[in-house]
Amino acid sequence: MSAASETLSVTLPADLVRLVEAKVASGEYATQSDVVQDGLQGLMDRGLASEHWLRTEVAAAFDAHRREPTDVRPGDAVRAGLEKRFAARRAASRDL
Repeated sequence: MSAASETLSVTLPADLVRLVEAKVASGEYATQSDVVQDGLQGLMDRGLASEHWLRTEVAAAFDAHRREPTDVRPGDAVRAGLEKRFAARRAASRDL
């Protein structure tokens, strides 16, 4: 924990409580707080990664389209590419 920490009481569904307890019992984490902190850090990281993706890839694609509006990919192709990408990310996160 950082030097400037505060206590926060939260209510979790029973399955998440069991998950937190199992992580501590396995020795993967020292405390329940460590589990929750790591989960929240992952949430922050995911948000930052999404923001980076929007600012770089999506913005670049939008700018390219504005420069050359006739160079357009069909919506089905875009959707299929996104679904493939998200499926790969989900699979990678399950492997962690």
